[in-house]
Amino acid sequence: MSSIAEKVISGDVRAVARLIRDIDDGIPGVRETMKELYPHTGKAYIVGITGAPGVGKSTLVDQMVASIRKKGATVGVLAVDPTSPFSGGAILGDRIRMQRHSMDEGVFIRSLATRGHFGGLTQSTRSAINVLDAMGKDYIIVETVGVGQDEVDVVKNAHTTVIVVIPGMGDDIQAIKAGILEVGDIFVINKADREGADRTLSDLRLMIDMDQEKYVEGTWKPPIIKAQAIAGKGIMELLDEIERHREYLISSEKEAHLSSRARRVREELAEVIKGHLIRDVLEQLIQCDEFEEAVDSILQGETDPYTACDVLLERKMKIPADPRKRSC
Repeated sequence: MSSIAEKVISGDVRAVARLIRDIDDGIPGVRETMKELYPHTGKAYIVGITGAPGVGKSTLVDQMVASIRKKGATVGVLAVDPTSPFSGGAILGDRIRMQRHSMDEGVFIRSLATRGHFGGLTQSTRSAINVLDAMGKDYIIVETVGVGQDEVDVVKNAHTTVIVVIPGMGDDIQAIKAGILEVGDIFVINKADREGADRTLSDLRLMIDMDQEKYVEGTWKPPIIKAQAIAGKGIMELLDEIERHREYLISSEKEAHLSSRARRVREELAEVIKGHLIRDVLEQLIQCDEFEEAVDSILQGETDPYTACDVLLERKMKIPADPRKRSC
């Protein structure tokens, strides 16, 4: 085993920080380290926190971390932030808001850039989850950037998905539009001291109750919690529901357990393959002489980008331009 992998498994914070940075920057060689770390994953409990911008996700996570630490458990936080237009890295807003935990050895917080992957999780985030898992964290909280309409990728990687909404922003309607009701295991109405909190609660409960066929006896029915994260209210209730959901997953049928794990593994494998193919194939294409020739032809008006793309793919990658001619 490499020294980097050994340091990560032993809980070396600097080694973990460097590895996650290299993963986020796409440094060659990290794949070998990830291969060594993967057998040491699977012990952490992963909680996804998502919701539209401005609902107070970071404040909620900050309070959750404090409460988890009081119980003696360790926690890692991956905050998926918007990408800086200047550096290409994460805008570190979430880490700034969680500075009070920076000196706690039982807490590891890292911001990761979306890099154009709006509302979901990049492959670097998925790999970072595995790193923190191998590091030995008891809980891993993944906070997505939140775009209001397509924050559902986190459910593919989290054991428990928490949807955060607030009164007065039409979040109940957003939830209905995006189909978030189908992926949320727990709903939190943050800033519940605002006017309209009771209405938001009743609307969410109505939408959940309308789907009675899904929530047959013995299955998990998403609870709704009213919270004021900035004042620390509702945090313990949220953690209790997370634990209750964890117990539900453990006690559920073995087949359902295996099915859920298979879904996460299938998603992770597909993303690793996709990232590898896109990087390698694109690099191979743009470094060939034909690519520069195509650029010149487009500049001179002899062809268009679409035709040039078809020609390049068919000539270099043997991919027919006509989808009907492609075979599996």
